[in-house]
Amino acid sequence: MNVKKGRPRNLESQQSILKASYELLFEEGFGAVTVEKIAERAGVSKATIYKWWPNKAAVVMDGFLSDVAERLPLPDTGSVFQDIVNHATVLVRYLTSREGKVLAELAGEAQFDPGLAEAYRSRYFQPRRREAGQLLQRGMDRGELPAKLDIGLSIDLIYGPIFYRLLLTGEQLDDAYVQSLVQAAFEGFRSK
Repeated sequence: MNVKKGRPRNLESQQSILKASYELLFEEGFGAVTVEKIAERAGVSKATIYKWWPNKAAVVMDGFLSDVAERLPLPDTGSVFQDIVNHATVLVRYLTSREGKVLAELAGEAQFDPGLAEAYRSRYFQPRRREAGQLLQRGMDRGELPAKLDIGLSIDLIYGPIFYRLLLTGEQLDDAYVQSLVQAAFEGFRSK
């Protein structure tokens, strides 16, 4: 009976910690966030945070990902082309939103923080790549794409330019760009 009473409190504490970490990340930036600040805002001890997360980077990434998961659904329109356009468009809209700009900051900070870099790759990028891979595989299974399509390379061809513009060139990222990008990639896929 005591265990059951403790579980909701633990879940409530975890949600409070995730919310606090995301708010602080958004308000102050990754470099200024500390476990102490997260604990204070969430109304928990540092020990409580370390009970569930090994370091600041892990808790901040979980806070960030709890927001991302709600905003980046996996489409299923019945057309692989439209699914990829929708998926990439929603991603671009998120990345160019005020909240999404945090992702660019995390990418920059990850260059100096190995824990954050690992969390960023394993908990944000790899799941997004798996999602895009699922969409492409679905298209292959339905005969919309060549059976021997290199899924990893295809993901790089579609999503790489988005991050290139976001992180390096600063060129326009909008729905029209995504449509053109995916159209060009699919023309290449189908010409094989």
